[in-house]
Amino acid sequence: MNADDVLTVLHEAADAVVDAFVDQRDWSKSGLRHDQYVPDLVADEAVLGVLGAANLRVLSEESGLGPGAGLVAVVDPVDGSTNASLPLPWFATSLCVVDEAGPWVAVVHDHPGNRRYTAIRGRGAALDGVALTSPRTVELSEAVVAVNGVPPAGAGWWQFRTMGSCALELCAVADGRFAGFVDFAGTLHVWDYMGALLVCREVGVVVVDAKNRELAVIDHHARRSPVAAPPALIPHLLSIRRSADPSH
Repeated sequence: MNADDVLTVLHEAADAVVDAFVDQRDWSKSGLRHDQYVPDLVADEAVLGVLGAANLRVLSEESGLGPGAGLVAVVDPVDGSTNASLPLPWFATSLCVVDEAGPWVAVVHDHPGNRRYTAIRGRGAALDGVALTSPRTVELSEAVVAVNGVPPAGAGWWQFRTMGSCALELCAVADGRFAGFVDFAGTLHVWDYMGALLVCREVGVVVVDAKNRELAVIDHHARRSPVAAPPALIPHLLSIRRSADPSH
């Protein structure tokens, strides 16, 4: 498959989740895992059906890494499941196909907002089919930054937000709504950020791990601390993140 074919498949997978949620009434916990909800399983089933038919190997938060070789689709069926259960309008389905060079094609669908981010490596990123441009850089003192975990007091930015969906927070950096993103918890898995990672990079937003580890790994157990911002702001956010972690 070429990149456009893959993008079509990812759109179909995201559409399958949207369709599955039309009549979804049970947003409670599944009872199978403390952090898993019924819609996680519903969405995973919908995605697996489409990606399996396209012969893509899947690494999913809910069903692990499937057998086979070749292209891998990294999937978070519902990123922000707790938000969805409350309900709070901030959760997404994140899909990213990875090849030997890293993240290749991505779709991140914002369910409450009915907005869809797409990206193809080397060809840019878009929101609902409209090309995204590089977001402007603001001074740290004027920045509103999205965070995961608990930031230190006196970080130097203007304000911060903890929203509960890394995929959407990173996409909001890509489209300029947030000035940056910092993970302070060290608990994020590859499916949390992989799709939005490509969206960010395609608009010139730098995304790195706070401990200089590779972010694009096919590993169900790997945990990372992504930090994202336009190039001029990234050193400031990395400094804040690293000063908050004595073990760094």
